[in-house]
Amino acid sequence: MNLRLDKLQVFDSHCHPQFPQYNQDREEMLARAEDADISMVCVGTNLEMSQKAVELAEKHENIWASVGLHPNDFGELFEGDKISPQKTDAFLHLVNNKKVVAIGEIGLDYYRTPDKEHQKKQKEIFEFFINLAYQNQKPLIIHGRDSQTGSGGKAHGDIIEILNSAKNILYGGVAHSFTGSIDEAKKYLDLGFYLGFNGIITFTGQYDEVIKHTPLENILLETDAPYLTPEPYRGQRNEPAFVIEVAKKIAAIKNGYLKKITEQTTQNCKNLFHI
Repeated sequence: MNLRLDKLQVFDSHCHPQFPQYNQDREEMLARAEDADISMVCVGTNLEMSQKAVELAEKHENIWASVGLHPNDFGELFEGDKISPQKTDAFLHLVNNKKVVAIGEIGLDYYRTPDKEHQKKQKEIFEFFINLAYQNQKPLIIHGRDSQTGSGGKAHGDIIEILNSAKNILYGGVAHSFTGSIDEAKKYLDLGFYLGFNGIITFTGQYDEVIKHTPLENILLETDAPYLTPEPYRGQRNEPAFVIEVAKKIAAIKNGYLKKITEQTTQNCKNLFHI
């Protein structure tokens, strides 16, 4: 597998190389990314995976980390009906690491959490991490997924409402794996946020219009590896080296040069995460 692209630096803004799917060949996988001149943000999804993200970032110059709690894991910070201060202390400690550049992934997921009481707890956790980001002057990495049915709730709508209520304390952010509408995209952009696109866009045209309407200056590339493998690698485990396929698709949709796409999206990452 030859993925080298001479002098073409690419930034994978959202991946999970610390996940167990890479336990057998992690260093080989990371070497392929480094060989292709790919940098990445290793995104935390709970306390353990946030700790592992920081540890991995400390070992590699081309890796940075984020600290967060995926909304479906909201119960990790609760004791009964209240957020436990003791359980949040470990997250507070991690954020101070110099390789931590963001808080996330955090947000709301109504697809796997349709219960209204659980959604309420997701919102409490989301607001806790927004305040943590403010206290540490970090941007947010947002996870949003609507319910399977309209009656289950619109996660993006609730996320945008919460962000708007907190807009005076935000240090920017990205709506990761964006699969919302053009209207929702505009609302994120109005907040000064970026939109993250991954392998999903390589096997469906459903989001082409959103990408066309989103300024390149507000787009981040991502893989969400080990998930959402892009064409032509579908069926395989995803990895950061495949992020170039997302760049190629955006170049095709925007009728732009690949080099321009990779240069601008890499600069976008550096701007958002202060790298």
